[in-house]
Amino acid sequence: MAEDDVRLAALLEQALVESGHSVDVHHDGISALAAARRGGVDVLLLDWMLPGTEGPEILRALRADGYTTPALLLTARGELPDRVGGLDAGADDYLAKPFELDELLARLRARHRRDRSSALTALRAGDLVLDPVSRQVSRGGEPVGLAAREFDILAVLMTRAGQAVSRFDLLDAVWDGDTDVRNNTIDVHVAQLRLKIDRPFGRDSIRTLRGIGYRFDPAGG
Repeated sequence: MAEDDVRLAALLEQALVESGHSVDVHHDGISALAAARRGGVDVLLLDWMLPGTEGPEILRALRADGYTTPALLLTARGELPDRVGGLDAGADDYLAKPFELDELLARLRARHRRDRSSALTALRAGDLVLDPVSRQVSRGGEPVGLAAREFDILAVLMTRAGQAVSRFDLLDAVWDGDTDVRNNTIDVHVAQLRLKIDRPFGRDSIRTLRGIGYRFDPAGG
């Protein structure tokens, strides 16, 4: 967890520890980035405004490294452009300050439920491979770094390859049916996913079904 407000960080640490979590606390972005790169983290909790390196910059650096660990951005910047910017940087979720501890803990529980329910068999579609155990994706043998939400969306689409997957289906599977999530949030994640698994390889695996949702084309033609 990276939070520069020492008092808030202490309160969050206490609540998380009492809920059974192990917490590594940092008060600046540089040490938080270094700790994340060392690994052994199940989920990142990052304040947006951090001294040294801000939360979104940490995420951009980690995603560029192929780091897929889920990340929740804590921010007082709740306007739509800020939320979209945070998601584009690699956040999987955001929580606007001030927030209730119960909501934070609920989101962490939801994250763990998704991790436990992931299938253990690697998914393959041509030269695209998704490994749910290591949470790694590759295309043509080349690693592809995805944010955790992007990874989960791809897993749903590949599991149901050739079938129509509605936005509601993705909302239910990836966001646990959170009704506060907007359709454009899903679209932003899918657009980012296309930029990473299709465009660099000259493919078109994810098709948009107007008024319905998406379909994964195993041929990727």
